[in-house]
Order: sequence, then C-alpha cells, then structure tokens
Amino acid sequence: MDTTNNDHRLDLNELCSTLLSEHPLILASNRGPIEHHVNADSTYDVRRGSGGVVTALNSLSSMLDFTWVASAMSDGDRKIASDNVGRKIPSRVRGQKMGVRYVSSPRGVYHKHYNVFCNPLLWFLQHYMWNSPYNPNVDSKIHDAWKTGYIPVNEEFGRVIAEEGRKNTGVPIVMIHDYHLYLTPGFVRERLPNAVIQHFIHIPWPNPRYWKLIPDYMRVQICESLTASDYVGFQSKEDVRNFLDSCEEFLPKARIDHNQRCVQINGRLSKIRDYPISVNVDEIVSISNSVRAMDYEGNLRKEIIGKAIVRVDRAEPSKNIVRGFNSFALLLTRYPELRKQVTFMAFLVPSRTHIRQYRRYLEEIQTVVSNINSSFGDENWKPIKCYIENNYTQAIAAMKLYDVLLVNSVIDGMNLVAKEGPLVNTKNGVLILSDTTGSHHELKEGALSVSPADIEGTMYAMYKALTMKDDERLRRSEQLTNKIRKKDIVNWLMSQFEDIRQVFERT
Repeated sequence: MDTTNNDHRLDLNELCSTLLSEHPLILASNRGPIEHHVNADSTYDVRRGSGGVVTALNSLSSMLDFTWVASAMSDGDRKIASDNVGRKIPSRVRGQKMGVRYVSSPRGVYHKHYNVFCNPLLWFLQHYMWNSPYNPNVDSKIHDAWKTGYIPVNEEFGRVIAEEGRKNTGVPIVMIHDYHLYLTPGFVRERLPNAVIQHFIHIPWPNPRYWKLIPDYMRVQICESLTASDYVGFQSKEDVRNFLDSCEEFLPKARIDHNQRCVQINGRLSKIRDYPISVNVDEIVSISNSVRAMDYEGNLRKEIIGKAIVRVDRAEPSKNIVRGFNSFALLLTRYPELRKQVTFMAFLVPSRTHIRQYRRYLEEIQTVVSNINSSFGDENWKPIKCYIENNYTQAIAAMKLYDVLLVNSVIDGMNLVAKEGPLVNTKNGVLILSDTTGSHHELKEGALSVSPADIEGTMYAMYKALTMKDDERLRRSEQLTNKIRKKDIVNWLMSQFEDIRQVFERT
C-alpha cells in the first residue's frame, strides 16, 4: 500500500494547524470555490466552483477553515453578497470547511477587467499567442479597461482582503492567485503593511522583450505590485528567470539577485520561487474508479478501433489542437497500414467562446476533423472521434484507455492532463509531451518530447509510441506515475506553507 499521499496530508495538516492557529489565512482568486444560484422559492442552490485554480486548491478547502475572497460571478453570488455585506459566507458544499467573501464589482467594470483586459490581452500576451506585426492593438479601449476595469477590481480585492485581515489580532497570511489580480498585492500591502503575502501565477511569464508589447506604465505597475509580496510563485524555473529579468528591465530602483532569486525594492525583499503545481492523486483515482466513470469507460471502449490516441484539452489556440490533428493525418498518409488500426479520441471543452479568436479556432478544429475523417475514413471507421463538451468524468474514463496521450500545447504554465493521464491509465500508455509545457521539466524522462510546431516530429513520435515495445512502455509508465505520486498537490501546498513559515521565523 502506498502511504506517500497520506503522509503528505498529515504533514500539511500539522504544519497548517500550527501556523494558522496564530495567523488567519485569506486566499484570493478571480473565481471562487462555490457558486450560488437563486431558486424559484428564493433559496440558494450551491455548487462547487469550476476552473483550474478552484480544482487545485480543493484539497486546502477540505482541510482548513479560512476565508476565500472571490469575484461574484452569478446573480446568486451577487444577491447573497448583498445580503451578507462585510461577512464571510460559510460554504454548504460537502467537505468544504472555508467561507467566501465576494467582491461585487459593477458589471460594466468587471466586463472591462475580465473580457477586455485579462483574457484578450494578458492571457494572449503571457502565452506568446500574439502575431506581433498585427496584434495586439493597444488602443483607447485597452487603456480605459486598465484604468476603469483592471485597477478598480484589484483595488476592491485589496480593500476586502484588508477588511478580513483586520478581523483578527494575528498577522494574516494572504495567498493571491493568478493574472487577474496582479495589482492586488500592492493594494493589500498599503492597507496591511505587516501581512505575509504570497502571489502564485498559474500561467507562463514571458521574457521582458515580449512584455514590451504593452505600455510601460502597465508592466511597471504589475511588477511593482507583485514585488510587494513576500513570495512570488511560478510554475517553472524559466518563469522565475523571466520575472527576475522583467524586474531588472522595468524597475530601475530594484536590486535583483539572480542567484538567491529575490528582488529588493521599496525597503522590502521579495523572494521568487517555482512551485510546480500538481494533481490530487486520491481524488482523481477515486473518480476513475467511480460507477459513472466505469460506465463511460465501457461505452468508449466500443468506439475504439485498434489502438487509441487520446487528447483532453480546452478548445483554445494555445493547446495546439489543429497541429496535433495534422500530425495524425500525416501519420495515416506515411503509414497507410495504420488505417483502421488506430482511433484518435479528442475530448475538448469549449472555452471563452465570447472571444472571437476562440470561436474561430473551434470552427477550425471542426473543419480539420471533418476533412480528415472524409479523406481517410469510411462508414465503418472514423479516424477521429471528437467530443466537444465539458465532461470531466468522461475525460478521465477516456484517459484510462489511451495507448498514446498527446499533449502538444504551444505553451502551458503546467498542463495537468499530462499528470492526470498516467495516474489513471490501464494500458501503460505513452505520453507525448510538448517541451514548452511547464510539466515537461518534471516528466520529460518518461515522455516522448516534441516541439509544438513540429508536425513531422510529432507524427514520428506518434508512430514510435504506437509501435513501442511493451517493456519500454512499462518502464516509462512507472517512471511517470512514481514522479506524479511523489509530487502531488499536497506536496505543492506544503512547499508554499513551508516558505511562508520561514517568514515568521525570520521576524
């Protein structure tokens, strides 16, 4: 019996019990851990929140009582927030111990923050997704969204966090998440000078030259605010290097120590660290063994002819889905003996369909799939089976069945599919992994590495994976699962709380 995960959980519980007995924990993210929906009788239907940050932090919410500050998304969120002004709302989701404070920004303000600045600008910038001769076009709309959307939302988060932090006598621990809230550390520091602040960024941090695509005053204020944190966390060492370089470039008054990975500015020392995020091993294995997953597994087996290539992604440009399909088409062209011997199953979650580029990319995916199926398939075999829906359990069931798991993202902060798949797979399947994903640094020894733009190289990786000998498949599979189990989500949380504890030990 593997007790590693239980040991991690006990260690984290012990550490947090000691630390949080004196220091209240406040966590902040754009999306919250719960969603409220108003029923016809004016009662509330409460559901677990969605999104990667919520999923990653679910382990924490099941262990600890703390305050989670988040944007009010639904009408129900806004109504219950107005009924509980200044108060924490206990979660009624089974297994969650924490409570929520909502930030209810005016709808127009939040629209500018989220739909004009965060997603179309920051997300594309930080994933190197711009075609720089043509975009971005930082026009008056973007400047306005920064001033009347991004700043006000971040300032309100800072106000609410500070209000919560003053409710207890102990120095609060404030953990802030992701690109929606880059300015929040600065606003919190102004109001709570002694707070211990950590900001974790889930997406890649590009090099300073790429940041120069946006105006100087924006990137300077972002870096200044982040360095108001005691710790700034990233997914990879490359992101840490790029952030230190950015501070060196944009903050002339800062002192940068690349060896110690820290920034000194405004009389404060900010340590920059990499905390590669992981998965909740126990939860994923439990889902994979559930009755619902077993039902999906049985149905999906009937859809597979020959061996299975599987991919699970949000349907968005950074995931490089079209190039993956083109590599598969090239495989069927070069190796016609594989026709009717392999099925490509793609489980794609529609994402940000209000953004023009995302809608266009989903249409391109559907066109490519149709063309490949008509070119190579017949009435008995469709080379690609595409499931466009948000069904996590079905995706987990599919990953139990892959002979090859394709993760060929253009760039990813981490990509947790590369960690979920090997945990549940029952066939010693082979992982093909883009070397520009954050997970590549940890998993490269057990995976077949590809360059995301290399259609030819990805095709050869598919062929190698499909024809790999059993002993080599087993060796790689065991290497991946051992690594993932050892560095699970509890280990990720533990490393951050260990660093936070050191702040108190130094003071």
